[in-house]
Amino acid sequence: CGRKRRKRGKSMHCDCHIHMALDGSDWKAALARHKTAPDEAFIRATLKNYQALGLDFLRDGGDRWGAGEFAAKIAGEYGICYRTPCFPIYKRHYGSFIGCGYETLDEFRALVREVKERGGHFIKIMISGLMDFNHYGILTDTPMPADEVAAITDIAHEAGFAVMAHANGDAAVSAAIAAGIDSVEHGAYLTEETLHQIAESRTVWVPTLATIGNLVGEGRFPDEAVKPLLAYQEAAVAKAAALGAYLAPGSDAGAWAVPHGKGGLDEQHWLREALGSDADTVLERGAAEIRKRF
Repeated sequence: CGRKRRKRGKSMHCDCHIHMALDGSDWKAALARHKTAPDEAFIRATLKNYQALGLDFLRDGGDRWGAGEFAAKIAGEYGICYRTPCFPIYKRHYGSFIGCGYETLDEFRALVREVKERGGHFIKIMISGLMDFNHYGILTDTPMPADEVAAITDIAHEAGFAVMAHANGDAAVSAAIAAGIDSVEHGAYLTEETLHQIAESRTVWVPTLATIGNLVGEGRFPDEAVKPLLAYQEAAVAKAAALGAYLAPGSDAGAWAVPHGKGGLDEQHWLREALGSDADTVLERGAAEIRKRF
């Protein structure tokens, strides 16, 4: 599904980063609805919403309860090509609330084999923490060492999978690019050097600006932290585009204040604010790479 060449403008008909298991509101309650079995009614309603908005390609970030996996099996009924890693894989980093963990490389290999056996389309790894939305310039965890990022990326690639990486901060993103990871999600606080690095690579950056922009004025986090973070990220996106980097639209739909469907429209808004009149051309190029590789 979704392998043939698209005409310009199809980037706006995809969301390259969603979480079917979440709902944009209460993550604990959202995950609880799937713990016995994937909530079919919720998943079908969500897919129908995406269909009504004209989206034909969705890439899920995975969950250990099978919500995204089930969505992938039925998405064709709604005219949607749906890609899933089954579950994200983490090690001592952010991700334990939704993914499957490993300690040794052999355990990582076993999880990769499980994804293949379950029909997953790619591997998602968690190699850093989050942005601290209460404090500008701060991340919530130390990054995975670069040599381990390279090792697990090689294992996934050797198994025939593309790799999506949750990564924030210069160290994590630089390690991901050096390892040849196919897409980097979020990518907070990148320096000029790392922006050049990503532009010189084939890694696609999915900056998920809606996860920041949608927080402004909501009262959950201080605007004095969120507003400069949004400005920093928009400037980095514009710089990356000017350097020729691959950039693709992905909202992280399901994250707080980023509801399914509307979150993708919000992501378009924030990316257009960052990229200006070049937005369609830039995002179509990156979205085509995501569709091709994943």
